[in-house]
Amino acid sequence: MINGMETLRFGVAHLERISLHYAEAGPADGPVVFLLHGFPDTCLGWNRQMPALAKAGFRVIAPDQRGYGPSGKPKGVAAYDLDELAEDVVALGVHFGETKLRVVGHDWGASVAWWLASTRPAALEKAAMINAPHPAIWKRAMYADAAQRKKSRYVKAMRLRWLPEMAIRRGNFEPFIATLKAAARPGVFDGEAEAYRKAWREPRALTSMLNWYRALLKKDLPAAPGPIETPVLLIWGEKDAFADPSLARDSIALCRRGATLFFAEGSHWVHREEVQPVNEMLITFLQSDQDQA
Repeated sequence: MINGMETLRFGVAHLERISLHYAEAGPADGPVVFLLHGFPDTCLGWNRQMPALAKAGFRVIAPDQRGYGPSGKPKGVAAYDLDELAEDVVALGVHFGETKLRVVGHDWGASVAWWLASTRPAALEKAAMINAPHPAIWKRAMYADAAQRKKSRYVKAMRLRWLPEMAIRRGNFEPFIATLKAAARPGVFDGEAEAYRKAWREPRALTSMLNWYRALLKKDLPAAPGPIETPVLLIWGEKDAFADPSLARDSIALCRRGATLFFAEGSHWVHREEVQPVNEMLITFLQSDQDQA
């Protein structure tokens, strides 16, 4: 049994647009919180947060986002546009009877949360983002900022068709495994590797996952995406190998009601490394009434 997963329930939400597999924890009548994973993660990536949030009284729902695991995998790059990804979350909220969403996202999941805050604020009550800048800030910095250009070389390589998939499969997903394992305390990742490989081997999964990047590279994004009115918490590990800390500061500057929690020794996967303080901050933020301030 994978650590933290033994208390979870699993299901599939058959939405009008797509079917999304999800993990769930906590009381059925608790306030709903959606946890949005990033690349190359799945709902399994929240196994260090879900039990704590459930214990705090939240009904926690972590979907495998489109293209991942058993969830739907529509063909074509356009199917993974930020607007499509954001609409999935809104539709998932309606499925669970929620029209004002509480969302926590990491990496690409945080990009979706940022996009919801920018384009669908009426659907969002509050949002916590972990180690991902606003996508407009991110894309601009890929080209305009020397430090971020270097860190984003891998993103631009995603423009190639089929070659990234071939290289990743040939290596049996070892770069993905090594990245996730490096962010876990010794022994914590044991038992997870094969579950991840199984998810990545799902038909069309790998291409669908990479299409998130390909769609971003094709999308026109606003030069000035703010101001963002939704209350936002941005959690950031400053030793992120993929995004410069300056992007965190530029992103939170877009928010009228934004708070930050920086970890000087944290990496891109800070929610796996600093589990207790991250969980405590998320619970405090989600329980607060700052959205009424």
